[in-house]
Amino acid sequence: MFTSVLMIEKALTSADVEFVTGLHGDEEVAFHVLLQPRGEQAARLLRAIDDVALGSLDEAARELEAPAGEQAVSEGQRALDVSLVALRAAGAQAVGRLIEHHPLDSLKSLVDEAGADEVIVLTDPHYVEEFFHRDWASRARHKVGVPVLKLFSHSKV
Repeated sequence: MFTSVLMIEKALTSADVEFVTGLHGDEEVAFHVLLQPRGEQAARLLRAIDDVALGSLDEAARELEAPAGEQAVSEGQRALDVSLVALRAAGAQAVGRLIEHHPLDSLKSLVDEAGADEVIVLTDPHYVEEFFHRDWASRARHKVGVPVLKLFSHSKV
């Protein structure tokens, strides 16, 4: 069985599920999903800058309305639950947890704990972070000791 750690920032779409479950053909895959709830102020600012860079001013303005604190955790848990159900419905084994602090430390621990074969980072584009190699995938490549695949979500939720 192939073991993948899947880092996400929002609920998986059906296209995302189809994509990640099809990466290894007919091989059985077990996913360990990590989701970091939205709401951190610095991340909110970077998302707004990305939205402006893409010409999506409406999206940038909506960042002010993004949930924070306990509401962000609650919404994150719902997104994680939906994603796990979708992965299982597609025939994959899937377990998951929220990470609130130090996502890369949590990632490294989970990779070691699960004996993961790879890490898949599935997010919306984050151009500012990617330009400076501060996105999850770039930073994880130097930390986890397994291949890291960076994929973009198929649609915004």
